[in-house]
Amino acid sequence: MILILLPTSDYDPTESSVPWQAMRLAGLDARFATPAGLPAYADARLVDIGFGPLNPLLMTRDADLESYARMSVDDWFRRPLAYADVDPEQFAGLLIPGGHAKGMRSLLESEQARAIALHFFKADKPVAAVCHGVLVLARTLDPDSGRSVLHGRKVTALLAATMELPAWVMTAPWLGRYYRTYPQTVEEEVTAALSSPTDFLRGPLLAVRDSADRLQPGFTVRDGQLLTARWPGDCHRFAADWVQLLTGTA
Repeated sequence: MILILLPTSDYDPTESSVPWQAMRLAGLDARFATPAGLPAYADARLVDIGFGPLNPLLMTRDADLESYARMSVDDWFRRPLAYADVDPEQFAGLLIPGGHAKGMRSLLESEQARAIALHFFKADKPVAAVCHGVLVLARTLDPDSGRSVLHGRKVTALLAATMELPAWVMTAPWLGRYYRTYPQTVEEEVTAALSSPTDFLRGPLLAVRDSADRLQPGFTVRDGQLLTARWPGDCHRFAADWVQLLTGTA
């Protein structure tokens, strides 16, 4: 059984449902956990409100919205565990999707979520995180070293110069800080948790969205039992690599 950590709301529908669907197709069961044990729904702007003329750049793709629709009616999705009730010993792997709207902070700032993540690192179980989800790991400290569990590992996450900041600049006139979850960018905070700035891998200069039948444009970084990716455009590749990691076929 694989555990998927969700916030109260506002996560990315692609980053959550595409890996979930890939696990289901591979015969792997997944359960969800949320801060209070209540069903958590994705960022409404990414699901149906949209971005007007910027939809071709920023909106969730139709095929990925179909995956999210299937996930949102799953029995385990409708009956999530509360973070406090999670026994991480019962799970073989951990998945943490991202998102940037305010509701994500209930995951990104949760001590209980960090305690869950720490178990998986200490037990050397598979862990996957994408976009802002990597912040949970950057903020998870190993009590034996006092450093982030990412220290000494190679990772990727949401890029500042080509992803987070351009999206904020394009939408700030009417959405304000919607695309700036924190004053510090994801890339800056994650890089600060690493043993060297060179351990943060940015991937191709031009980010192109992948798809179910075209994985190649997606970019992921695997370091042992840890898998990370940058944005929704990596998530079909991310999902395929995650299944391979879980099934030992990579």
